[in-house]
Amino acid sequence: MTHRIEPRSGVAIELSRGDELVVIDREGGQVSDLVAYAAEDLGEVISNGRTFDYEESVKLTTGSRLWSNRSRVMLSILEDTVGTHDFLLTPCSKDTFRHFYPDKPVHQGCFGNLAAALAPYGIGEDAIPTAFNVFMNVPVDKGGKLRVDPPISKAGDLIRFRAEMDLIVGLTACSAYASNGGTFKPIDYRVEKPGRSA
Repeated sequence: MTHRIEPRSGVAIELSRGDELVVIDREGGQVSDLVAYAAEDLGEVISNGRTFDYEESVKLTTGSRLWSNRSRVMLSILEDTVGTHDFLLTPCSKDTFRHFYPDKPVHQGCFGNLAAALAPYGIGEDAIPTAFNVFMNVPVDKGGKLRVDPPISKAGDLIRFRAEMDLIVGLTACSAYASNGGTFKPIDYRVEKPGRSA
């Protein structure tokens, strides 16, 4: 069954080891922030630093693995129709809006949406790490300057992850203007259990 994350909102999902999480850009040009925690110990959390170190790359796509702060693989990328994602930038927040969009209404952003979705699991704001920003397009030039460009994802593009341990996953439809080319759209997702119907 496919579920929808409405624009500028977020959800928490429980995954068992071996489950496959498919994140779909339903209309194109929409980012989705993903964070993950080990279900058995919420102190184990997805880590961009460990991932970059062990994968020896900042370009993460089919065949890449996302690692925890305790050097264990949390998610493997099985399929990726876009190939451009970000694991450098923190989830957007009220402070992000005040900093970058002083002329726009303040929104709680992905950080606030993740905090609200994860709170029932006892996960507090200070435990929210840098997210794996699905479909986000963050080029870095030769001088190290980065910018946020509109996603290159088209309607129906997807990324498929396999859970390598039991997980609690936070997932959003991103709220920041630049990240999504100035528009806000839904994100679809489904959890598939190999050998069983989705």
